[in-house]
Amino acid sequence: MSDTAGSAVFTCVLFAASVAAGVALTVGNPEAGQQLLELFREAILGEVLDSTAPVLAAMLFFNNLQACVVMFLGGASFGILTAFVIVSNGVVIGSIVELVRQQQGGLYIAAALLPHGIFEIPAFIISGTLGFMLARSLWNEWNQKGDAAADAFRMGRTFLLYVLPLVFLAAVTEAFITPGIIAFVA
Repeated sequence: MSDTAGSAVFTCVLFAASVAAGVALTVGNPEAGQQLLELFREAILGEVLDSTAPVLAAMLFFNNLQACVVMFLGGASFGILTAFVIVSNGVVIGSIVELVRQQQGGLYIAAALLPHGIFEIPAFIISGTLGFMLARSLWNEWNQKGDAAADAFRMGRTFLLYVLPLVFLAAVTEAFITPGIIAFVA
């Protein structure tokens, strides 16, 4: 398995396990899930709920881009920061998804997540993968087996070509399309 494929598989497994942990946390302790939801509302939703769709799209774009940049550049911490961002986001997402599923049902979750999630989750996975690849590249250079700066340049180009457009499409979809789909199923 190539380094890229191995990093991608690791990122996917870490994210899926984190989402599952968030779901399990909320199933086992609904109050903890409610606390995570309140924290999410205060930190993220409080700023965006009353915004117009264009402002909402811009805020979502910059918030998600920031998370993706931290995941990618977090590889410079030998992947520790990358893993932390993946795990913390996965637990919060899993917890909120479970709470909303309990209250609104699975169809509502699908309507709320699938339209923009088809862009946002790949951006998230690619960013995490790039972060772990950067960590590996730094490790290899430290052991005189590579050129981390050249690798980081190539990875940065990949980030710009793939992650940036995916985050943009996710933000536009979430701001302009998802609300209509939710209204249709609610």
